[in-house]
Amino acid sequence: VQLQASGGGSVQAGGSLTLSCAAPGPTFSLYFMGWFRQAPGQEREFVACINWDGSNEYYADSVKGRFTISRNNAKKTATLQMNSLKPDDTAVYYCTASRSWGYSAREWDKWGQGTEVTVSS
Repeated sequence: VQLQASGGGSVQAGGSLTLSCAAPGPTFSLYFMGWFRQAPGQEREFVACINWDGSNEYYADSVKGRFTISRNNAKKTATLQMNSLKPDDTAVYYCTASRSWGYSAREWDKWGQGTEVTVSS
């Protein structure tokens, strides 16, 4: 599966952004879909993921209650709705897919290009 992320941008603290990940191909529904982020000088960190049918979602503690991940298997897309954004959310966000999931980036095997999110105070 090839991944194409979009939707990053600049926003003030408290604002919202929606990131989208397009993953055309016949096997999209077999994959967990996830989002990681990487701030300058830091390791890539887990943000959220969703299982193949959307029945289970997992979030980093830092984004719980503010971010929502969803997927549309018919359209082969995954979305990360980010609300109440904080300056600490500033990072490059990466869409990822894997047949299993984990909190470490090493456990995910397909990656899209990053999309930059900047939150100003």
